[in-house]
Amino acid sequence: LESPANADVIVPVPDSGVPAALGYAQASGIPFELGIIRNHYVGRTFIEPTQKVRELGVKLKHSANRSVVEGKSIVLVDDSIVRGTTSFKIVKMMREAGAREVHFRISSPPITHADYYGIDTPDREKLLAATHSLEEMREFVGADSLAFISVDGLYRAMGHERRDPVRPQFTDHCFTGDYPTSLTDVIGESAKQQISLLAEAG
Repeated sequence: LESPANADVIVPVPDSGVPAALGYAQASGIPFELGIIRNHYVGRTFIEPTQKVRELGVKLKHSANRSVVEGKSIVLVDDSIVRGTTSFKIVKMMREAGAREVHFRISSPPITHADYYGIDTPDREKLLAATHSLEEMREFVGADSLAFISVDGLYRAMGHERRDPVRPQFTDHCFTGDYPTSLTDVIGESAKQQISLLAEAG
């Protein structure tokens, strides 16, 4: 188990944090509880167009189960931190519900590079992990501790000994910056073209 924590209960950020939280609970021996209730009629908040809409989406999407977290030291488990908006709101919500301590564990490595191939992730400067140290991120989200799984730890979780740096087993450019195709548009400031312009086209 990477990054153990002394806590009373493991709480997933639903739904994406549930599988990792189950694994963390099993490996740590700490009970798993649903301390957050999710509204399934609200979509992904981190891809909403404005910060105000994202914050409203977080409020509508999640609510605290006070009976699970009040007076307890909890470990929140989520799949990732992108901008940090959701994480900040979730930690605040847990404290308002009476959690004594809030430790945050993320089941992916820090997202330090934008993704131009599929889901809409922001420009790199808007990614929290690209512009903040681990301690700065912890302070930003308001947790008592914050830890991410390592890149090799992620590969071990998927059945490999480690990441092959020459021929990576998976596309992991969001974590490593090792893009499968050359991003000619981000090589020089004066020559923006090709792939990452797609991120601005919408």
